[in-house]
Amino acid sequence: MRYQNTYAHLDPRLYHKQPPTPLKNPRVGHFNRQVAEQLGWTDDADLMARWVDILGGHYVPEDFEPLAMAYAGHQFGQWAGQLGDGRGLLMAQVLDNHDTLQDLHLKGIGLTPYSRMGDGRAVLRSTIREYLCGHALNQLDIPSSNALGFVVSDTPVRRERMEPGAALMRVADSHIRLGHIEWIASFAPDLLAEFTNYMIDTYYPECRDSDKPVLAFLQKVVERTARMIADWQLIGFAHGVMNTDNLSITGSTLDFGPFGFMERFNPAWINNHSDHTGRYAYQNQPAIGYWNLNVWLPHFMRLTEAGVTKEALADCLAPYEATFMQHYQQGLCRKLGLPHQPDSLKLAFEFLSLLEDNLLDYTNSFRALLGLIDSESYAYEKQLLTAIVNELPPEALSAFQDWRKRYLAQIETLPKEEVLDSLKNNNPVYVLRNSMAQRAITAAEQGQFEEVERLYQLLANPYNVQDIATDLDSSVPAADAPQTPISCSS
Repeated sequence: MRYQNTYAHLDPRLYHKQPPTPLKNPRVGHFNRQVAEQLGWTDDADLMARWVDILGGHYVPEDFEPLAMAYAGHQFGQWAGQLGDGRGLLMAQVLDNHDTLQDLHLKGIGLTPYSRMGDGRAVLRSTIREYLCGHALNQLDIPSSNALGFVVSDTPVRRERMEPGAALMRVADSHIRLGHIEWIASFAPDLLAEFTNYMIDTYYPECRDSDKPVLAFLQKVVERTARMIADWQLIGFAHGVMNTDNLSITGSTLDFGPFGFMERFNPAWINNHSDHTGRYAYQNQPAIGYWNLNVWLPHFMRLTEAGVTKEALADCLAPYEATFMQHYQQGLCRKLGLPHQPDSLKLAFEFLSLLEDNLLDYTNSFRALLGLIDSESYAYEKQLLTAIVNELPPEALSAFQDWRKRYLAQIETLPKEEVLDSLKNNNPVYVLRNSMAQRAITAAEQGQFEEVERLYQLLANPYNVQDIATDLDSSVPAADAPQTPISCSS
């Protein structure tokens, strides 16, 4: 691999260098060969032969420089002070086969100075959920961390019950969070200019062409964050814990705790059982992204020599709403196979209202549109459509039939194959439903990882109907059975 451990050579106040604390008897959970090839991991015989030992903390390759990052953050809207990598280590940074810098971050590998009241470990259930979700989002073309693989062990970890400890090698284009700047502003303000230059040179070098590189960088972060959250809304993904320490400066999804994919469409859905006020409900994610950036940006006011003023920061934040709305509305029209124009948006929002009013399944309902347009070629989607229509009470069925008539009238003015391609490429057949992840977890806790492998293969190709799928992969919970909120405990 092509190592480029730049973070390890920044000011030592920003991190604590230490080796991982080994797990007892680490064993294979799953290995992501696609990510391994992207990193060049498969070209190194030693890495391939000893990957379980590496992930289990028993072997640190010579070119690794493990460290725990310091950062801070606002959690549920409140200042939480110093946080940091409490159970993870940035093991190395490498250039992948696209010449993109990637962080190799080992999660669940023991105590660090930033562990606070934690035990430095991760349990198998949360590790499997993060592993499969990162894989799923990447295959859905949503910017996200991924993972090289995970191991399970005999190390006991106590949460609500005693559970097997596990470790995950997370791969992300950056682990620098908004909270890094919050930490610097509070604990090492003299590092702000140096660290800002590092972020620009490492992740946004194109901003050096601007007359004011710092402001150009800040606006890029704002715009990437807006697009990422629009992508979440379009696919029905809820992060669940959008604290400032969980948002990356690169606009890539990071830190999978109580996440979930929307099933029956309820914009007010809260998927984090600790979120008692609904701050991080699905419908609030765009506003929370704005709130986090609004908290983050003023820390750069110290960089007056770089042209940073209150007015300039307001200009950096200003494109957030327009960027989000444009990306979301364009994507919503693509999900209906329609051009981005007012008539299309009217149909799109009417369709969402039908889903919400009748608690229809989000993923299945959009995919069923293929069966509406071409029932002969799309038998699976025709079945989805039939199941959806059969759920509708008479009044709702009448409203749907009226919508269907107007939708098809607009479709008839467009090239049919282009419409079908748009529907197929923007509406997945499969997302990682909580019930799917739970079946894989239950089997894995019995030492059986075949279901993890099946879901890995299924989610690798989410836009096509697959033979390895079961009816349970697209089954919908009962209308009176709300989605179970997920615990932060991991």
